[in-house]
Amino acid sequence: MILPFMKLGTLALRTLSKPIASRLKQQAGVHPRFREFIINLAQMNHRFTTTVQRSIYGHSTDVEIRPLNEEKAVQAAVDLIGELFVFTVAGGLVVFEVQRSSRSEAKKEELRRQEFEALRKREEDIAKELELLKQKLCEIEKQSKGWGFSSILHLKEPNAQITSHPATVSS
Repeated sequence: MILPFMKLGTLALRTLSKPIASRLKQQAGVHPRFREFIINLAQMNHRFTTTVQRSIYGHSTDVEIRPLNEEKAVQAAVDLIGELFVFTVAGGLVVFEVQRSSRSEAKKEELRRQEFEALRKREEDIAKELELLKQKLCEIEKQSKGWGFSSILHLKEPNAQITSHPATVSS
């Protein structure tokens, strides 16, 4: 869901960076110190990229690199600053999204932990209830030992003495 918005946001930032770049060009023409700064920035970038390209392609890197003329340097610096602006904003958006996602994940983890704690407590309560029921069952079994079928009909009384009755004989 966030990917289309990020792409749209990046496109919007790139579109917004063009007026910023043109404004930088205007400022470079008006302010000599700023112009000198961005020309030096562009020249350093040009030397760096040329050296990296030469080393990638296997060419000699110890040759002298011709500097850019002033207009190309200003244009390259303005483009570089515009791209850095876009990159910085896009990087900020990524950091924001990661932090938002992290907070969301932390909330989910806290909910899972609470659910787990509730389940653990419920399990403990059920275990206690089961133990109580076992104790009650034991008590009932102890009490019912003498309640068998013969006890109900009084056929056999525990601890009863056997007495003999003389049989009456009729003649």
